[in-house]
Amino acid sequence: MAARLMHRLNGLFCVYKPPGVHWKLVRDTVETNLLKDINAAGVSPVPQEVRGFLSNDFEEEVPKALIQSAANAPILSKHPLVTGPDFHRIKVGVGHRLDAFSSGVFVLGVGNANKCISDFYTSRVTRDYTVKGEFGTATNDFSSEGRTIERSTYDHLTQDKLEKVLAMLQGANQKALLMYSRVDMRSQEAYEMAVQGRLGPEEKSVPIILGLRCIHFEPPSFTLEVQVINETQKYLRKVVHEIGLELRSTAVCKSIRRTRDGHFTVHHALTRNQWTAADVMKAIQQHHTSQKRRDATKQNSLDVEEGVIHTSHVTTDTVNTKNI
Repeated sequence: MAARLMHRLNGLFCVYKPPGVHWKLVRDTVETNLLKDINAAGVSPVPQEVRGFLSNDFEEEVPKALIQSAANAPILSKHPLVTGPDFHRIKVGVGHRLDAFSSGVFVLGVGNANKCISDFYTSRVTRDYTVKGEFGTATNDFSSEGRTIERSTYDHLTQDKLEKVLAMLQGANQKALLMYSRVDMRSQEAYEMAVQGRLGPEEKSVPIILGLRCIHFEPPSFTLEVQVINETQKYLRKVVHEIGLELRSTAVCKSIRRTRDGHFTVHHALTRNQWTAADVMKAIQQHHTSQKRRDATKQNSLDVEEGVIHTSHVTTDTVNTKNI
């Protein structure tokens, strides 16, 4: 039973990492819970054996004597407390990390999916964040928990001014995206990649913001929605700091929450009480089903494109024949 359960734990899933907790502690907790559930599933009754026992007979009519009797007794050498658990280690790999300050979607891989998690880590998938900031303060690490080094006013700030700065930053990042893509922007290949959402840097590049908008503005607090690739949480905090400087003020980052990592969203993330073997297997199965559906949809799209191209070629050949 334990071996069967171990075999089924094979795939990618995601958990919700709470703020203030290091990602290594999250991974170790998941590993410990999975091992505990696997070994608990493999616990079987301790085998019995027949043993002979000597007992005293204290009946008054019969003299004191030793009487031999047989009875079932557990084989202590095969007791779980003696033999120990069946499995001592399970490897859980991690995807794109989150620092202790941040929270949100944290992708993990178990079993043979550790190779997939390595490919996923080096991929250029887009990640979404909800970033909360506050005007009026600057710190040494750009976070609200850092040492304050400057204070400033923010009465002159409006949402329109903030939106202009965000548009400027996004425009600069779009230029960087085109530069690192290494594709001729005037080519058909570039057009098709842009339509399919595959336009991006070929290799590891600097962080590039793909989308940036304000979803809440109530000075001094504001909230941003960010789509980005190749980022770190420190970079996102620095972006908040630079936004404050562009607005002739200062700003610090109060929280960072990842809401999407590739195809994994916050709705797929397992909370702390769901870090069990049963819930992890269910999440892995859901991911496999979703992946098959995406692959089928992609294949259908390719088939349609090939059909359109073939039809256009046939039409062109027909027209050329008529002209001849």
